[in-house]
Amino acid sequence: MSFTINTDKSIYFASDQHFGAPTREKSLPREEIFLQWLREKEDDMGALFILGDLFDFWFEYKTVVPKGFVRILGKLAEIKDKGIPVFFFVGNHDLWMGDYFETELGIPVYHEPKVFDINGKKFFIGHGDGLGPGDMGYKRMKKVFTNPFSKWLFRWLHPDVGVRLGSYLSVKNKLISGDEDIKFLGEDNEWLILYAKRKLETAHYDYFVFGHRHLPMIIDLNENSKYINLGDWINYFTYGKYDTKLHLIEYKKELAEANK
Repeated sequence: MSFTINTDKSIYFASDQHFGAPTREKSLPREEIFLQWLREKEDDMGALFILGDLFDFWFEYKTVVPKGFVRILGKLAEIKDKGIPVFFFVGNHDLWMGDYFETELGIPVYHEPKVFDINGKKFFIGHGDGLGPGDMGYKRMKKVFTNPFSKWLFRWLHPDVGVRLGSYLSVKNKLISGDEDIKFLGEDNEWLILYAKRKLETAHYDYFVFGHRHLPMIIDLNENSKYINLGDWINYFTYGKYDTKLHLIEYKKELAEANK
């Protein structure tokens, strides 16, 4: 199933903010930069895609969600209330997301990649964790984490204990984080590039847009298809913008140019 968007405004993509890490206090300046970006771009926004790991840890109890991030959530709700479509894809740090975004903010949440037709171009969009060959340790761990019984067990922990434990593991465990190596490994060793090339064997896509790797890159897969990794809002502060083509832009550099 594909979704269709037709707009004369730009489409924006961002991923891997990991708000809350390494500590709440150290995360706040990055949150303010992201909020500034949202405020600055919303008038030109035909749609906004958040491609996962917005938070470094997120778990929804039936009546409790993690404390904090009110301004981020409020801004996303405001953008949605203006009639701008917002789409959220869970990442490996917020894979326990339930229906909070949908019921409280009106933002659909996807747990698997989806295909979008945007102004006549075919986009394959997702966070990117667990796709392609390799990464077997994480794939096994993801099956455990997403098992309903595992989630049921975790809910028995008091939220003060569960959220603190989950936040600690998210920061410390590199297998969960998926950012133990953010150097480009070459096209033959990048799992998401291999995954995209395999998808192209059975169907055409103009753009594959992923996060997860924390490394901004645009790779030509063939004459008509590109792979884009959005980078992150920890080291690079990069985002994707699609007008007539997809651009990968460093927001801090953009701010510096505007302030000259």
